[in-house]
Amino acid sequence: MVFIDTALSADQSPLGESNSPTAVNIFHLHDVPHLLPTAASMIHAEFWADVPEASPDTLAQRLAQVTSAASMPLCRVAVSAGELVGVVNLIDYDDPNPRVGRPWLAGLVVAPKWRGQGIGSVLVSTLLDDASRLGESEVFLGTDGPGFYERLGAHRFTHPREGFWLMRFELAPPRAAPRPVV
Repeated sequence: MVFIDTALSADQSPLGESNSPTAVNIFHLHDVPHLLPTAASMIHAEFWADVPEASPDTLAQRLAQVTSAASMPLCRVAVSAGELVGVVNLIDYDDPNPRVGRPWLAGLVVAPKWRGQGIGSVLVSTLLDDASRLGESEVFLGTDGPGFYERLGAHRFTHPREGFWLMRFELAPPRAAPRPVV
């Protein structure tokens, strides 16, 4: 069983380390910058390995633009015992044709041995909360696996080619902080 936490607890360091070997914690990439090259390599291997002009270094340059939780681009990472086990990004736009909206969920990858344990779902949910906090009302994505995203609440809205769908999450406004009881 994997315990997933999106906030630092007393037994964690901001370096992504935990005293529990099965704990998975979600961080902003800018809080664990030593994981940037690994995140770039993970995304490259999953989506860009067959594109000659793409490299882990070019992806690392793009990920280096992630400097704050207060604006896009955003990158969330899942970490267990200091090891990067998953990554997801919120970007302004990454495909100029056809332009359908913004922002985009991009580059969701969970390491193979960690798949099927809810890490991808938590990464997406956390990123959608981030988008809502930033004032976004929807998030777009393209995928060849729409069922995963449908289970999380996304809707297919176009099928531009065989085996590929564009999808949209409609976001609720951010929740207001609870009022103190007097």
